[in-house]
Amino acid sequence: MNRTRQSIDTTNSRLERLIGWIDRVLPFSARRPLDRIPSVKLKLSIVIGAAIGVTIVTLSIGYSLELPAVWGVAAAVIVATVLVQILARGLTAPLTEMMQAADNMADGNYDQRVTATAADEVGELARSFNAMAAHIADLERQRRDLIANVSHELRTPIAALHGNVENLLDDVVDDRAQTLATMLRQTGRLGRLVDQLMDLSRLEAGASPIRATRLDLIEVMEEVLAEARLQDPEAKIEVSAPQQLVMDGDPERLHQVMANLLDNAMRHSPEGEPIHLAIEAAGHQAVVIVEDGGPGIPAGELDRVFERFYRASPDRAAATGGSGLGLAISRWIVDLHGGSISAANADPSGCRITVHAPSADSTSALSLATTSRP
Repeated sequence: MNRTRQSIDTTNSRLERLIGWIDRVLPFSARRPLDRIPSVKLKLSIVIGAAIGVTIVTLSIGYSLELPAVWGVAAAVIVATVLVQILARGLTAPLTEMMQAADNMADGNYDQRVTATAADEVGELARSFNAMAAHIADLERQRRDLIANVSHELRTPIAALHGNVENLLDDVVDDRAQTLATMLRQTGRLGRLVDQLMDLSRLEAGASPIRATRLDLIEVMEEVLAEARLQDPEAKIEVSAPQQLVMDGDPERLHQVMANLLDNAMRHSPEGEPIHLAIEAAGHQAVVIVEDGGPGIPAGELDRVFERFYRASPDRAAATGGSGLGLAISRWIVDLHGGSISAANADPSGCRITVHAPSADSTSALSLATTSRP
């Protein structure tokens, strides 16, 4: 029994070396001759038929040459095995590659891809595997970016607080009230960052459902404008809106969207440059447009402005502040309302954010009025 097992292992080893040599000699298309066959079942039928055919041919040749029957059978087995190995490589190679790639991904290497040239179900599986691997690699990149950006955003106010506390303890500050006010702003910035991170986490996990009710979007806008004036009394905000626009939505979440958009515009607009806020009804949709007078977004990065911690210009982001989470949260909220949000560059400069929210009552636009608020 042991001797038979050793003979089988030796034969398999020699066949593997032979197949490896054939793989090195043949071009890729010849190594996978059945790649264009669109069905695994059809490929298996071809492999089995080819094995039977070559066995019959080999036995016939051995019989015509008057070789001993054992030799003929052995030759037929070897030739049929080699042929099956060559034909079946296209069936098993992607599965072997996926197994090895999965092992590497388990070790943290997410840049794994497999050859996906087959037109059958195994090829579809390989393409799906590559798409999954690319998605996992992108999620890992986002995770690393998230950790790095959160660390950066936390470090700045913490460092400022640490320095101010040291100055207070050493009694080297000239204006304690101003120092305490600065510390209060820094703690507020930390609090907002933590709140935004928690909001984003709940929204992504689906743990923050929309509590829709009948509301007047113009009332929500007035509340947001009042808060903006308290934040920056010198800001110039030009508003174009109807007197009433009734729709279904979550007032708290829609308030958050408009506040994020307005805050983003105020931070990026140069001093004295007006910010344009427009609300209108278009059919059965409410359309909110916020346009600033800043430098705008590079054309190739417009789709990225709603990513977490996106920075079009790190230097400018450091000067204007902000966590880089407001637009990402806004996108999630708008999506949960079944709407859409997009970014575009304004003419001649600036960025325009447009929100389309469904279920607006277009009849409320009959009393359309345009106002301008300095």
